[in-house]
Amino acid sequence: MKSGSANQIWRYWNQLFGLISATMVFGGCMVGPDYKRPEAARIPAAYAGATNGWKVAEPQAHRPKGNWWEMFGDPELNQLETEATSANQQLKAAFARLEQARAITDVTRSGLFPNIALSGTYTRERTSPNQPSQLTGKAIGKPSTFNDFIVPLNLNYEVDLWGRLRRSVESSRAQAAATADDLETLRLIIQAEVAADYLSLRALDTEYSIVRSTIEVFRKSLELTRERRAGGVVSDLDVAQAETVFRTARAQLPAIALQRAQSKHALAVLTGKSASSFEIPERALTMAPPAIPPGLPSELLERRPDIAATERRMAAANANIGVAKAAFFPTLRLNGMAGFQSIDVGTLFDWPSRFWSVGPSVTVPIFQGGALRTGLRLARAAYEETIANYRQTVLTAFRDVEDNLTAQQLLADQYEEQAGALRAANRQLEIANDRYRDGLVTYLEVATAQNTTLGLERTTVQLRGQQLITAVTLIQALGGGWQQTKEQ
Repeated sequence: MKSGSANQIWRYWNQLFGLISATMVFGGCMVGPDYKRPEAARIPAAYAGATNGWKVAEPQAHRPKGNWWEMFGDPELNQLETEATSANQQLKAAFARLEQARAITDVTRSGLFPNIALSGTYTRERTSPNQPSQLTGKAIGKPSTFNDFIVPLNLNYEVDLWGRLRRSVESSRAQAAATADDLETLRLIIQAEVAADYLSLRALDTEYSIVRSTIEVFRKSLELTRERRAGGVVSDLDVAQAETVFRTARAQLPAIALQRAQSKHALAVLTGKSASSFEIPERALTMAPPAIPPGLPSELLERRPDIAATERRMAAANANIGVAKAAFFPTLRLNGMAGFQSIDVGTLFDWPSRFWSVGPSVTVPIFQGGALRTGLRLARAAYEETIANYRQTVLTAFRDVEDNLTAQQLLADQYEEQAGALRAANRQLEIANDRYRDGLVTYLEVATAQNTTLGLERTTVQLRGQQLITAVTLIQALGGGWQQTKEQ
């Protein structure tokens, strides 16, 4: 009897595990639409703002970006970018979100496998004397008090006949991939902000140096004008005009210093440091904008991680339609339990104390008050939303690239004209100083030439900074530079 019972239990469990294995292999069908990426928008053949034949293509964010900021050739910028990548708190939070998304995927995937749990319980019970007897249906007439020790092994497995679990895993994986692309988007934003703030700071350093040098020239000019006034060569008006120019120039320094402090504090936060302790020495801006090579590969726009993220969210939303559809169908579960039960711990694990049960359960949705249809409608509407978001992201990406390509060209033209105007202003100032020393004009003409030259010098530096920052934003718009890679 003992051997026969053991064989019987073994056969039942073998059958249960065999059925589970078969359902895991074949898995039934999967309801809901299989994912197919919809058309993003009308894709142009080339960028309108490009004069060198740039082309566009489809999203593919896995391509390596490399250290694109190294094209500026500034070791200090390279160091700041490295620090930001390792210490920026926003990036750390994004890494944590990615780990959460991966963990959610693993939790969802665990639903594809049987759930097995071993437990143990102990209770001490007293039965009522008025409890009906299962044999006679009459009260048992006397109470009883006893211990109850139970050690069961439970098995529960949902047979994924309609693909609900597999669609859920598909959705979770797509969401995790989108979160990974979100991380890359944030990384690119942080890198671009570091570069833009650093270049802005260096442009401000150059402006500050120009104004400070000009103030020294204006101071000497004021002293000379006062000496000439003492000698009766010029009037008090010339002295007042020279002092006005001198003090006006000095008043510009605090505004530039404030802007520099703000850029420095921004860099401190981006690199994960306290603004109070972060220092960066002054240094003039000497670099030129990086050259944009002709004949770039067509995969540049493919590398934008924000496009890839929205595309993955479309895939997740599409899988959720399958999950919502599967809710309309019956749910089949395979349940099994085996263990030992006894009133005495000494006999708990004796063979006669064994018990077991095995069998399927089916749940059929009959009336849900319209909840299932509403859930399906919600899933479909969410999918349509992700399609619109995807297309909007692609359109925005094209706009970003076009804006920055156009800005690159126009700022270069403006810089050339501004540099020519500055050369003319310097010549005008030189002539005005000569004429003033010869007594041919009043100091007003010199003051006017000085103010014009200083304004043009500052504007020229600002334009150079704008060119460099626009190059950074173009790199960001392209998804991380235009270096040729081995894959390309």
